[in-house]
Amino acid sequence: MAPHSPILLLALRRALRRVAQPEKAKPMQSYMKSSMPYHGVPTPVADNVFKSVFSPLEFPDSESWRRAILDIWRNARFREERYGAIALARQRRFAAYQTIEALPMYEEMIVTGAWWDFVDTIAAHGIGGLLRNDKLRVSRTMLRWSRSPDMWKRRTSILCQLTFKTDTDLKLLFACIEASLDSPEFFLRKAIGWALRQYAWTNPGEVRRYVEKNVTRLSALSRREALKNS
Repeated sequence: MAPHSPILLLALRRALRRVAQPEKAKPMQSYMKSSMPYHGVPTPVADNVFKSVFSPLEFPDSESWRRAILDIWRNARFREERYGAIALARQRRFAAYQTIEALPMYEEMIVTGAWWDFVDTIAAHGIGGLLRNDKLRVSRTMLRWSRSPDMWKRRTSILCQLTFKTDTDLKLLFACIEASLDSPEFFLRKAIGWALRQYAWTNPGEVRRYVEKNVTRLSALSRREALKNS
């Protein structure tokens, strides 16, 4: 049975509060430079909470699944609650719902989340899943996002193939990187280096070639990160 979304959020909040370590809340918030407070739940403990709260859930269709995720996301008062929304989006049981119709949901989460702890997971596991399932349409979207005035959509376009290994579409990866090669933004430079470093596990020679070709355009940070595995 599909849960009533506000009730689901309250159940999640209560479960997180039961295991919260309040003394950790302020340091976690400070580390993440977050205006949103934390309950103070370490990641492994939060993951167990998400499993216990979400495992009984069933959704009759993808729309109700997306509605539940966005309700948690939009009404969260603590950062771990938004982590919960992302965890619900990643549940393997709902893999069939990872279609192009989920793209606006992920876009909202990326734009309103606007920080690396949210965006990187959504990029690699949310958008990445959509790309695997609908390569043509999602690739076109990533090319548009790579030129977006929104930095986090740009970062997403660069990082969305982090888990692809031999399935990496190099043409798409390089095109998404190209749009940010000359950017001074730290989070884009870091993303470029990270994406290249990750692909270097699969093809270090190709990464070395790319870095050599673009040595005058890649930032020192991007070059250093890219070559760690090659």
